Amino acid sequence: MSSLVVGLGNMGADYEHTRHNVGFDILDALADKFQDDKTFETARHGDIFKFRTKGHSVILLKPSTFVNLSGKAVAYWMQKEKVKLENVLIVTDDIALPFGTLRLRARGNNGGHNGLKNIDEALGTNNYARLRFGIGGQFHRGQQVDFVLGQWTEQERDSLKERMEMVGQMVLSFCTAGVDRTMSHFNNK
Repeated sequence: MSSLVVGLGNMGADYEHTRHNVGFDILDALADKFQDDKTFETARHGDIFKFRTKGHSVILLKPSTFVNLSGKAVAYWMQKEKVKLENVLIVTDDIALPFGTLRLRARGNNGGHNGLKNIDEALGTNNYARLRFGIGGQFHRGQQVDFVLGQWTEQERDSLKERMEMVGQMVLSFCTAGVDRTMSHFNNK
């Protein structure tokens, strides 16, 4: 059985380690644990990293289609790797959640997130798991884009390592134990 874990973000140096790219950073941190001299490989519609854990195959995908067009990459890799919808996990930022809050849902609406909206359209459903990483919403009216595409504050960076560890555990649990068991174990921690 294969799981497809998609971290949302934008390719390119201008976007590295911004709040909007937390999905990429989470996948990078997870891949570091399973590296064994492997790295992400550039492939069609994104960068891919594959590994096995507890008898399960895991495919990490960082789409090269930019956040707002992520659906094309998700649909392509689901079909190519024959991944069932219930084994897809989208990891994304969320300005509606306080910094560091982690929320896993088996399905749901896009919450105004253009990347999730595009995935909904490409898959024809919103019935897929999503793991939201809260980035907070401390910005003035009209400054949302600057905030989301901005760098973490020093205080946030100090807390990121711990939160990245927790989200990595959640992703692995999703891949090996499923969404329901992972939600009951991790949500609200």
